[in-house]
Amino acid sequence: MLFPKKVKHRKWQTQRKSAKRLSRPDTRGTTIVFGSFALKALTSARMTSNQIEAARKVLTRATAKTGKLWIRIFPDRPVTAKPAEVGMGSGKGDPKHYVFEVRPGRILFEMDGVAESIARAHLRQASMKLPVKTSIITRH
Repeated sequence: MLFPKKVKHRKWQTQRKSAKRLSRPDTRGTTIVFGSFALKALTSARMTSNQIEAARKVLTRATAKTGKLWIRIFPDRPVTAKPAEVGMGSGKGDPKHYVFEVRPGRILFEMDGVAESIARAHLRQASMKLPVKTSIITRH
């Protein structure tokens, strides 16, 4: 699972962004840089490190020994939670897990060194593990 080794701030403040603002296309990480095939997000969501790991496992099976896989996202945003049946007040909860906030247009995974049919099949399987709608794109 992916998570930061060291963080500057253990708990982040809650973002109060509207759904309209979150659905705006991303401006960074929107083009294929490393591989030939990529998985691109079409909707916005918070992707946990477990979901990224599940998709990575599917894609590493496809790349085997010949191909190469790049993960273009990293979960660095902490999500806090209080234990069950604890009353209100007495501060913020402890960090539970880490997420990455995906916005439309962001490239999630890239792969190279495999046939197009195999890459498309495995990228489609990996997209089933993720909470966002995705599309498979190729380098021009």
